[in-house]
Amino acid sequence: MSEAELMSTEEAVTESAYEPNILGFLCNWCSYAGADLAGVSRIQYPPNMKVIRVMCSGRIDPGLVLEALINGLDGVIITGCHIGDCHYDTGNHQTERRYNALVEALAYTSFEPGRIRLEWVSASEGTRFGEVISSFTDQIKQLGPNRIRSGTDEGRDLLTELRAVQNLFETHASRTLLGKQGELTEKGNVYHEKIPLEEFGEYVHQNIEVGYIRNYILVSAKTTPRSVHELAGKLGIGTKQVVDQIAVLLRKNQLAIDSMDGSTPKYLSIVQEDDA
Repeated sequence: MSEAELMSTEEAVTESAYEPNILGFLCNWCSYAGADLAGVSRIQYPPNMKVIRVMCSGRIDPGLVLEALINGLDGVIITGCHIGDCHYDTGNHQTERRYNALVEALAYTSFEPGRIRLEWVSASEGTRFGEVISSFTDQIKQLGPNRIRSGTDEGRDLLTELRAVQNLFETHASRTLLGKQGELTEKGNVYHEKIPLEEFGEYVHQNIEVGYIRNYILVSAKTTPRSVHELAGKLGIGTKQVVDQIAVLLRKNQLAIDSMDGSTPKYLSIVQEDDA
């Protein structure tokens, strides 16, 4: 066997031996019961998922999903009751809003969106539960190991991006917007004024876009001073967008000029990122 053939064989063995580490958040009333049914029905599915049982999928904060990925897990799946069947009436609506916002925020990063999934599984859908977990496991196998574990510059850059997204969802603005959407668009504010869903969605979009840039600046400049051009290059955006957010962070005393590279200032974070 030639050296090239041997290397190809070794790569194939490595790929086939790879077993992803997956975390699953399962709703107590529906999907966890569906998992039980799959078990007693002897339905086969991959054993790669570690389960966290929650009373409602609506309790799953985006920060929990991001924490799992930051710590190197290969994928995270959230399963809950079908829309209209939530034990707590609207918990799964909250789940869907948070998940959609998380997907939108992750689009600003180099993270593979296929590493997270939201599925509805009822207590009577044992077969569906097995199919969902099998499908998601196969999908993660195709993506390969979480790059954060690689120890490379690419992995470190991805870690910075995910921490920025995590800090974004820990801000008061994000929590308020996602928590109040149903109330403000369906019931109205204290003046009984309803905000049109499309208009509210634009508020959420702007919060995600601006919040990600601000938090990326703070995370990236936490230990290493950064210039506007360095940050713009990392973010893949124009320097004006970076300058605008740096100006806000300077006013809020969350960022400071650390040093000068010729006539170019370099900035360093001086507060915790989740204050952004």
